[in-house]
Amino acid sequence: MARKLWAKRGLAALATGTMAISLAACGGSGAGAGGGDAAGDGEEGGLVGVAMPTETSERWIADGAAVEEGLEAAGYEVDLQFAGDKIPTQQQQIDAMISAGAKALIVAAIDGTTLTGQLEAAAAEGIPVISYDRLIRDSEDVNFYVSFDNFAVGVAQANALLNGLGLVDENGEPAEDAPEGPFNVELFAGSLDDNNAHFFWDGAMSVLEPLIDDGTLVVPSEQTDIDQAATQRWLQENAQKRMENLLTAHYDGSDKVDGVLSPYDGLSRGIIEALRSDGYEDDAMPVITGQDAEIASVKLIADGVQNSTIFKDTRLLADQAVTAAEDLLAGEEPEANNTEDYDNGVKVVPSYLLPVSTIYADNIESELVDSEYWTAEEVESGVAEGE
Repeated sequence: MARKLWAKRGLAALATGTMAISLAACGGSGAGAGGGDAAGDGEEGGLVGVAMPTETSERWIADGAAVEEGLEAAGYEVDLQFAGDKIPTQQQQIDAMISAGAKALIVAAIDGTTLTGQLEAAAAEGIPVISYDRLIRDSEDVNFYVSFDNFAVGVAQANALLNGLGLVDENGEPAEDAPEGPFNVELFAGSLDDNNAHFFWDGAMSVLEPLIDDGTLVVPSEQTDIDQAATQRWLQENAQKRMENLLTAHYDGSDKVDGVLSPYDGLSRGIIEALRSDGYEDDAMPVITGQDAEIASVKLIADGVQNSTIFKDTRLLADQAVTAAEDLLAGEEPEANNTEDYDNGVKVVPSYLLPVSTIYADNIESELVDSEYWTAEEVESGVAEGE
């Protein structure tokens, strides 16, 4: 399935690859910028291990396929593994990659705190490690981190929620004809073992907390801490169950939910199912946010059910991971655009962060279809080609 999903995006990824290279090449480093001794110049080659967390999300399938495609185009052999969201499986997979002689590892961790032993083993063999999108914690043996501006993702999600409520415009500026409220909202966070979940939450709450404090937003459940709002393993069924419980415990016939902060499209779909079961109609759903522009949720946005999602172009992230691997294997330091914010508990990991955009119904075509991330037919059907 990974190759099928990637095949439809291959030409688009090649087209956007020049953008990623231009982003990475400001400091003279990057794909194609290394010297003739670089392992990725097609003469040296070698094995690169790519560890992805799960195949239950179309996002991770596409990421894995994109990284694999980019590495193979650069002249490497690739061992791509998905761990089924099982921590011991991912540990064993990385151990096997090291034993097989991998020259570099690109790792999207299930739990960023559980790979210290694997990274120590990699360091002992001189194998550089690139943390992919999810920061690996509690290890000094993380060489580089590639991701998106995750605090900005949370800010964008909060502003999308407020935009849907009529409080701000699409630029996050106060709306001239903003309603007074109060609005009933509920807050969801990601999995606490994912470092990104904390950045998403902190970014969102930097926007929402003042409005909660002044009474514009009301959280009837009073669950306003990340520990209360967290969704273990980012599972849709966990979000659906929590939303069902919130509706039962805190809402009656006269109280309605006006908005839900959801940090991921899979959770958003679970929340929507809970609301449907409680009697909410598709054309009268609360304002519901999301992330990752998964095709099922893009269709829900087009149909007016889900309000928004955050688009993170993972084709560019894959390109950046390949760029970083080539640099490290050439004995060069990858270019970082953030050397302050991503402290993994042992060290500040040099990072390259990519930008994000907010998708509403009115910019699906310009942002997702015109960029060939999804086709118009896929948006219409809500199903990815090849699935």
